[in-house]
Amino acid sequence: MTVSMNMALNAYRSAAQSFDAASLGGTQKGETIQPGQAFSDMVKDNLSEAVDAGKKSEQMSLLALQGKADMREVVNAVANAETALQTVVAVRDKVLSAYQEILKMSI
Repeated sequence: MTVSMNMALNAYRSAAQSFDAASLGGTQKGETIQPGQAFSDMVKDNLSEAVDAGKKSEQMSLLALQGKADMREVVNAVANAETALQTVVAVRDKVLSAYQEILKMSI
């Protein structure tokens, strides 16, 4: 069974809407959290960080080819990009796994 990322996120959003945001905690002075908002923000932030890390890695690689960057900096940038990508993939896998478990539940 193939499950798309959008289907998994929509299932999570639907499940989160059934909970009261106040009972979840994590709010600060007058701040209200919409159900599912915190998770979607976390996913969006992680994706942005992964893209930024990939771009920085490419820039550092180009600078190294031009002889303007230290190899240590290039290795660090590539390692950071790889770690960010692995984090995004791990979150995606967990979301898909959770969605598949939701599909298995009987109503």
